[in-house]
Amino acid sequence: MSSTEHRTEPDTAAPPRDTPSQHVAYHPSAREYIRVGLLLVALTSIEVMLSYSSLTGVKLIASLFLCTIIKFVLVVGYFMHLKFDNGRFSRVFALGAIGAFTLYAVVLLMFGVWRTS
Repeated sequence: MSSTEHRTEPDTAAPPRDTPSQHVAYHPSAREYIRVGLLLVALTSIEVMLSYSSLTGVKLIASLFLCTIIKFVLVVGYFMHLKFDNGRFSRVFALGAIGAFTLYAVVLLMFGVWRTS
């Protein structure tokens, strides 16, 4: 067959089974989802306790940022299955998260939330 001819019949040959590029599907168990969900509830409780605590200014915002980043990684990694997918997807979400947190920090600075005087 020359390079200009096109095949009209479908290719029915199955790919070899021992190729390393073959995708192996992994799905977390219900127990793993429950563990992650309980961890998210615990982190949310910590965030609520922090907001009612005596922490103010930079310490409060840094603590809430840390909890938020941990929750973001858990949700994106487990519930959106990025932990089990190609690494490119994780990098796209990480870039978006870094951009969002940077924008949020800039807005907080613009409104003087971290003013020392």
